[in-house]
Amino acid sequence: MKIDDIRANFFQLQEAFAQLADQIGDQMLQCGQEIVRSLRQGKKVLVFGNGGSAADAQHFAAELVGRFLKERRGLPAIALTTDSSILTAVGNDYGFDEIFSRQVEALGCPGDVVIGISTSGNSKNVYNALRVGKERGCLAVGLLGRNGGMIADIADINLIVPAPATPVIQTAHGAIIHFLCCLIENELFE
Repeated sequence: MKIDDIRANFFQLQEAFAQLADQIGDQMLQCGQEIVRSLRQGKKVLVFGNGGSAADAQHFAAELVGRFLKERRGLPAIALTTDSSILTAVGNDYGFDEIFSRQVEALGCPGDVVIGISTSGNSKNVYNALRVGKERGCLAVGLLGRNGGMIADIADINLIVPAPATPVIQTAHGAIIHFLCCLIENELFE
């Protein structure tokens, strides 16, 4: 790897970020406002994904339960990626495609927000969980990459980073999560 390769990677990120506000700015605002509405009604956020997206789910939940930029009360958010006993039991008994949907079935209530993160947009377990969430009266949000994949067809709100490279998508997902946390804190704790 050379300095030109590093510059090219940063240019790819810069390009993706420059396009995001124009491409999904309205959806980001809508998503943030829907999460605020849900939290004001005493509802919760359930968030999930695989691999790096699992880490993003945990990051998002931590920012809401802990704090982002403001000292405030904790907000109800659960990353469905953290309970190894549930993940392995459900994976063993029902299959990996059901590890999140079974949790949404158990924990999701009407008015909650379920957020599925997938850089490809084609993670079957994320798709299944959003489908179950919708059946339970939850708002389904897809934080996706590339063209949104099959998940874009089921989510109520899609936040799609149209980049081809997974690292660029994941970096943009982190920025979107931070934007949402900022919006949520500002709306709920002025």
